[in-house]
Amino acid sequence: MSPKRSAGARKSSANSKRKNYRRIATEEAFSIPEQMEAQRELVGSAKEYDPDLFLWNIQTDPKGPVHNKLLDLFDMRLQEMDKYGVDVHLLALTSTGVQMMDADRAAEVATIGNDRLHDAIQRHPDRFAGLATIPVQDPPRAIKEIDRAITRLKLNGIMINSHTNGEYLSERKYWPILEAIEGHKVPLYIHPRSPIPLMAKAYRTDHLEHAIWGYQAETGLHALRIITGGVLDQFPKLQIVLGHMGEGIPYWLYRLDFMHGRVRIGFDRPKLKLTPSEYVKRNYFITTSGMNWDPTLRFCIEVLGADRIMWAIDYPYQDHVDAVEFMDAAEISGKDKQKIYHENAERVFKLRRS
Repeated sequence: MSPKRSAGARKSSANSKRKNYRRIATEEAFSIPEQMEAQRELVGSAKEYDPDLFLWNIQTDPKGPVHNKLLDLFDMRLQEMDKYGVDVHLLALTSTGVQMMDADRAAEVATIGNDRLHDAIQRHPDRFAGLATIPVQDPPRAIKEIDRAITRLKLNGIMINSHTNGEYLSERKYWPILEAIEGHKVPLYIHPRSPIPLMAKAYRTDHLEHAIWGYQAETGLHALRIITGGVLDQFPKLQIVLGHMGEGIPYWLYRLDFMHGRVRIGFDRPKLKLTPSEYVKRNYFITTSGMNWDPTLRFCIEVLGADRIMWAIDYPYQDHVDAVEFMDAAEISGKDKQKIYHENAERVFKLRRS
């Protein structure tokens, strides 16, 4: 089955009558001038190729395909949402957030970004919700910003753009951040970014280090390390969201269980209370961002259950029409479609019902 749909089908969906479901898109990016400026400085000072800065060179170009869409919150974005019947964008500062900046700049830009996000939600409370950005590279300040963003700004969760300076959340220096997120009873969304430069070298010949393969390989690795590192035994109530239909992990659950539990010769992995698949089914949610393909959706429903899947677009990197047409036409039950379109997001992110 082809992952692409015909132009006629997309046009038909775009022109269809008002939908029967509340559409909540759960991985939608925005930016602020302060983030753009900080990243321009990093691009300008880079001496070696970095795949994330390569992307930022495009993102910061005013003539590029996403620059203006990222900075716009109230004009083009709302027009697109209205055109395709999308009710809510769950917004987060675009990858890589503030995680490439020095700690002081990161804390400053994160604070500004979260304040602007709060203001946007206050202006359009029926259209926007938000995930806070934190300076992961400085755990004490990250924890303070988590407390402020959830308690004072009433944001709906935390976004972390995978690795920080080549380090993963499974490393104990970051466990206080995870403890704070779990304590506030909000989800952590682990968003992709390119593999660290050393890892990315193997992908570069055909530019595979970006969204075509590198993002899911790197983020899937991160999500798996959280499991195999014993993090979810320490923080059993932590709920983690992965985009792109789970960054490949649902497909591998059988093999992960088999290899982790039965093939241990010469390995000293931590002993876990559960199997890897049990952690995935207990602690992970996935979204459809950037994976508008029926076979994958049906497989993930069979493996994880519709209660663990949420709809997303990945705007402005992907388009509303493709995501709406895909989910509208998905050959799944109306009950499951309702869960994926809005009920799960309302529950997980504590979004008020319209």
